[in-house]
Amino acid sequence: MAVLDQIEPKEVFRFFEEMCAIPHGTFDTKRISDYCAAFAKERGLEYIQDSADNVIIKKPGSAGYEDSEPVIIQGHLDMVCEKRPGSDHDFKKDGLKLVVEDGYVKTEDTTLGGDDGIAVAIALAVLDSSDLAHPPIEAVFTSDEEEGMGGANAIDLSVLKGRRLFNIDSDVEGILTTGCAGGYRYEAVIPAERVKGNGATVEIRIHGLSGGHSGTEIHKQRGNAHKLMARFLNHIASEVSFHLADISGGSKDNVIAMECTARIVISESDVDKVKSEAEAMKKVWAYEFMDDEPGLAMDVSAAASEETDVFDADGTSRILSYLTACPCGAQGFSRKIEGLTETSLNLGILTTGENYVKAVFLVRSSVESKKTELKEQLDACGRFVGAEGKVLNEYPAWQYDPDSKLRKVMEETYKEMFGKEPVVSAVHAGLECGLFIGKLPDLDCVSFGPDILNIHSFNEALSIASTERMWNYLTEVLARLK
Repeated sequence: MAVLDQIEPKEVFRFFEEMCAIPHGTFDTKRISDYCAAFAKERGLEYIQDSADNVIIKKPGSAGYEDSEPVIIQGHLDMVCEKRPGSDHDFKKDGLKLVVEDGYVKTEDTTLGGDDGIAVAIALAVLDSSDLAHPPIEAVFTSDEEEGMGGANAIDLSVLKGRRLFNIDSDVEGILTTGCAGGYRYEAVIPAERVKGNGATVEIRIHGLSGGHSGTEIHKQRGNAHKLMARFLNHIASEVSFHLADISGGSKDNVIAMECTARIVISESDVDKVKSEAEAMKKVWAYEFMDDEPGLAMDVSAAASEETDVFDADGTSRILSYLTACPCGAQGFSRKIEGLTETSLNLGILTTGENYVKAVFLVRSSVESKKTELKEQLDACGRFVGAEGKVLNEYPAWQYDPDSKLRKVMEETYKEMFGKEPVVSAVHAGLECGLFIGKLPDLDCVSFGPDILNIHSFNEALSIASTERMWNYLTEVLARLK
């Protein structure tokens, strides 16, 4: 039974709900790509579907707009897959369980994929329309944006005639985004030898953090579970002797880590000391966060003594030193745009192998030299502990264009429709516009979108009223681009 069929704009939410029924996490976009291709085929629209799951759909202009310059509407097909602890949702098989609550579309216990499913739904609604006034439309749907922008890297844009692009991948209504940070994934592997350890195995689990987008919400100073775990383990290392068995948490480099679990092997006589220190640390964090992380919890449990594979003393020390000393969070703010984060990095993923621990960061900056500086800092941290670091999936920043004609039309339209000026700004997140402009240097891009709360977390919520306003706004702008 449809959940969103009575919500306006119906033409948008119809497609959004259909997409939510199809699993479409990053690197799992073939089914949603096929859905878009089938949409085009059923309507007799020209389309291109490439081997990277990107889809381009073209629609002629409406009556009187046939000879107008085409307009590109762009969004990405993949979503971040996060779920509430304890949920049995399988993102490979299950559709999302939608609910409507307090004016928002949400799910029961997972991310919603409003980032960026709402862009695709809006574009499909334009392509499906018979009564909208619009220039020729070139809808561009890319794959795997959330981890490395693989689709945008792979797509052939030479088939596009348009040079005006709406990127609907912003999550705050009233902001016209005209620039974004560049970034890269940084992976550090800290080698360590294994030995046999005897003692009680203590599991420490930090969970209940708010998480969120590692770009647009990094300035909120939300707790990072990996850094909190490193802090705690480094703290108790001065009180008791232990060996690290494993440490892990997080699944996405662009999500602020909400959970981290570590196992240490320790003398049974020191178990109560660790539990006592955990209670003391929880009080410290409650004071420091000042109610900003109300769900923060740390659980400590112990198993009976037995022989266990652990990292040796030197390896344990080097791993904890790296995780404690490595930078994380906002590193600097723009000197030109008040309140905008300029440079940051997020320790998003920790995994443990047989003879190593791997730390995965997402580094962002709107200043290329600052991206380089953070690489050098991470490399320096690695040299002290024998870690090897490498940069992957680097993408460029999108620089502000003072002469953007598209932005001027959008500013004027917004002011006339809503009685106030839109905010024209840059965003501390990675948008595909930078890659597109690298391929089409004369591309004129603006990003906008409806209000979406808590993206990249299981608390994600899409505003219904905002979606309707932004749909009406887009259709009005299209009508003015004759």
